[in-house]
Amino acid sequence: MLYFPSTMSLTYHLITMGCQMNERDSETLAGILESLGYARAQSAAEADVILLNTCAVREKPEHKVFSLLGELARHQRRGAIIGVCGCVAQAFAAAIREHAPQVDLLLGPRNYADLPVLLEEARSNRHPQEALDWDRCIPEDLPATRDNTVTAYVNITYGCDNYCAYCIVPYARGPLQSRRPPAVLDEVRCLLDQGYRQITLLGQNVNAYGQDLDEPVDFPELLGQVDQLCTGQRIRFTTSHPQDVPLRLIEALRDLPSVCEWLHLPLQAGDSTVLARMGRGYTAEAYLDLVARARQEIPGLTLSTDVMVGFPGETEEQFENTYRLLETIRFDQAFTFKFSPRPGTTAEKMPDQVPEEAKQSRLQRLAEMVARVARQVNRHQVGEVLEVLVEQTDAKSPRHVRGRTRGNKLVIFPGEQDLLGQMVNVRATEAKLWGFRGERLP
Repeated sequence: MLYFPSTMSLTYHLITMGCQMNERDSETLAGILESLGYARAQSAAEADVILLNTCAVREKPEHKVFSLLGELARHQRRGAIIGVCGCVAQAFAAAIREHAPQVDLLLGPRNYADLPVLLEEARSNRHPQEALDWDRCIPEDLPATRDNTVTAYVNITYGCDNYCAYCIVPYARGPLQSRRPPAVLDEVRCLLDQGYRQITLLGQNVNAYGQDLDEPVDFPELLGQVDQLCTGQRIRFTTSHPQDVPLRLIEALRDLPSVCEWLHLPLQAGDSTVLARMGRGYTAEAYLDLVARARQEIPGLTLSTDVMVGFPGETEEQFENTYRLLETIRFDQAFTFKFSPRPGTTAEKMPDQVPEEAKQSRLQRLAEMVARVARQVNRHQVGEVLEVLVEQTDAKSPRHVRGRTRGNKLVIFPGEQDLLGQMVNVRATEAKLWGFRGERLP
């Protein structure tokens, strides 16, 4: 029988993959473990519990999970418990059971409250444990351990009801669940009282907030309530779905002092036929009209997006439509990626799958263009004075700090650690793809 020391001397190691939602989930996992008496280990080699918080949105991170599990198997021989949490655990539990029998815990993204019981069971009898109920409500009293002392994430929704043809998220994270306004406001108020300077409201589709609540509160109204709590802090939100952007949300971005002039608005494709097959609920023309309206109403608006190439049936002409639409809009930042078939989604079994070579060629061409445009956009801002919230010291540049503008652009400039958490004025002196180098003004 394996011997385990008292819980107070046990350690944990967390490996996080994927989006901001996963980063926030890892804060909860860390909070739960530390509330049980676990201390953070410097590496997996030193940990008694190793948890992988995983992403399943594309094939590559899924494969990385199985690769990591192979590497981590050696730690189990010394008695470490290995757990897989998040989207891969939920969506690929059967594959993990078959191909990674060394896994002791499978924990879906709505089941983190079960971690203490599962850990105790795994420690006691070394039989695999799992909690994969994707339709349950997430409790409000889970602890969190945040490493960042300047910016913080706050979930406002979990899951998604859109079921886009390519997307595994509804199957991995379950249906939409909105947190009630008092719970959101209490968390924001607590973070602001602790000195946090920026709050980012999170959801797979923040615009859908409130659609499942009995009380008539939608996302623009929630933004207004959060703004009333702020005295000089910043509020951001992500991600927005283009089919759910009312004029009131654009007005909130324009009028609420704490809400930053940044909108992440995933396009996915710039061809209306492709968008219809994706099940996105809008046309390329409607998206273009939405961008025009937002830019007209919100001076200095920064726009970022996600774009997919190689969706099943996408022709060269349809790809060209996407290419031209991105050239027209000129996003500040665009994240480009290839279609990746996800098990259980409609697109997985669609005919006319695009060959890998065509997908790679389109991706490279699109990525080069959006990078060129982003650099051009940033060059136009050289010389401007930007308000920067200093978030951390810069690991690559001694005696430099880094922070972000209200438009969510990174700025690196000379400074010391005592600037962390301060809003400072910085003149942009050099444009980069990722943002700017600059100099602080007196």
